[in-house]
Amino acid sequence: MSPRESAELVDLFTTYTARPDSIGSHLAEAAAAHTQDDPLIVATGTDLALYPGAGREPQVEGFRMNTLGFKELAGISHLGPALAALVQLRAVGGSWRADAERLLTQVETARAANSVPLWRDTIAVGAYRGREQRITDMIDYTCAVTARYLRTALADESYLTGETLRADYLTRGHPTGSDSADGVPMNHMMIATFFLAGMDIAHRVLAWFDSPRIDWPRAMVIIAGKQGRATAGVTWRTSSVAAMVLGASRQRLPLERMFMAPHAPVFGTPVNGDLSEVKTLEPAFRALWNNVRATVELGALMFDGYPSFTPGGAEQPDLDTGLTEVAEMPKIHSADDMLAMVTRLRVVLEDPRQLLSGCVVDFAVEQLAANDNDPSRVTVPGLDGVDYPVGLFRT
Repeated sequence: MSPRESAELVDLFTTYTARPDSIGSHLAEAAAAHTQDDPLIVATGTDLALYPGAGREPQVEGFRMNTLGFKELAGISHLGPALAALVQLRAVGGSWRADAERLLTQVETARAANSVPLWRDTIAVGAYRGREQRITDMIDYTCAVTARYLRTALADESYLTGETLRADYLTRGHPTGSDSADGVPMNHMMIATFFLAGMDIAHRVLAWFDSPRIDWPRAMVIIAGKQGRATAGVTWRTSSVAAMVLGASRQRLPLERMFMAPHAPVFGTPVNGDLSEVKTLEPAFRALWNNVRATVELGALMFDGYPSFTPGGAEQPDLDTGLTEVAEMPKIHSADDMLAMVTRLRVVLEDPRQLLSGCVVDFAVEQLAANDNDPSRVTVPGLDGVDYPVGLFRT
């Protein structure tokens, strides 16, 4: 006989769950009725929506791919991984030369386009105001040493190794012309560009959240859908978006009111101010949050007296204790703590849970929150106080 279900026992199952008229659904509906006036924040991979509650109009703020300067800085940030990928291609017998030549052409083109007026007047990111010369110098130097590394490798492919990438590029930088003078490590550049991008996004997000008065202890937060690569950003500790929301609340948002929901529906970035899709999804988002929360609250009711769950918070391993392996992003002590920040560069590559661009976003949020959201009062690691030589190795 083939297996079949018992209708009677299945009906018992669906009496509590899996049906619109189930007991669980009724509990979620009752919970939603008590929170309909509470603020709801929904973050997708590119946008934030604030639903103020009580039927008021939602507000939306884009924070990633439609952000001025993000792609330009990301192109510079990715030069380190791009060279590493070429090293790996050669090591496994892949075809690397055409890619190296193409990258060299794009690097030289980008170097020619880079200028103070470009960053000050065209890209014109408010959070970068006053740093345009430093950014321009950093990009000029980065393009120069990247092009030199590529030309050397194209002339002698035995040069294209992990050892030369680390010694001559990532940790020391190419010599600036004399036998003794070392250049700026490209690790500094990667930290600086990641921090700048994170600082700009965080600056705008903090200002946006500060404009309405949000009752943070009552706020409901959903981090919805895909965040970066398919495996990333699905926990409180690995989501830079979660870090921004917590920072914007000045830690007033209880962590247990933030839900990571990678399978939740998402809205597309509004075009020409059209919020129709955002509005349509509000009931679904509120139902999702309340359904999860209603189940969570059964724990204390059913198991009072047993140890309770407490969110892990944001405790980070401290490299000052001599750690040689970490399972989470290490703590950053200051803007000079390159050991922690470069370790984070390694962690975001090796840990599939991490967002590649999120290695120092939480530190940027922390610094902005401590300085009244004023980017000019924040120290940009790898940029401020670092002199990038310019005009090198021109052909």
